Amino acid sequence: RLIKPMRYHCRPNGAPESYDKKFDGLYNARRESLEKFWKGLFGRRHGIMVARSFFENVALHDFEKRPLRPDEKPSNLVLHFNPTQPDPMLVACLWDEWQSPGQPDLLSFAAITDEPPEEVAATGHDRCIVPLKSSNARTWLAPETLERSTLYSLLDDRSRPYYDHRLAA
Repeated sequence: RLIKPMRYHCRPNGAPESYDKKFDGLYNARRESLEKFWKGLFGRRHGIMVARSFFENVALHDFEKRPLRPDEKPSNLVLHFNPTQPDPMLVACLWDEWQSPGQPDLLSFAAITDEPPEEVAATGHDRCIVPLKSSNARTWLAPETLERSTLYSLLDDRSRPYYDHRLAA
């Protein structure tokens, strides 16, 4: 197993540099897109991000559980989510090594997200990272010989902490 510094915004190998702006949400790999957009990495290049908390952007009107007013433009809040469990989360990720002639190589990754638990959804956010159980980490990091059903079962058999939240400063 290796620990490597990587950028948190995945640029798949073979994609142009402009991909970063065209697809500005590549911080997250949506579970429902693993067999589509992420098919070149899912089952091949798995990683884990160790985290004690995470931040999410939430639209103010969603946070306040109301529709946008006719003259209102959407505005954003940043929420800081903290799991109540004492151990760090082992977040399931996909990664790649981007290469282009004349450019430095770029290691980058995206965290896998899925439907949020109730307390995250109550804030107006529609996604949540997938924290793996520590007992499943080794298996997740060696996906090449596993069936797709086994990979999905690792994502299903996840750690399920309760997430407190507050407005980020």
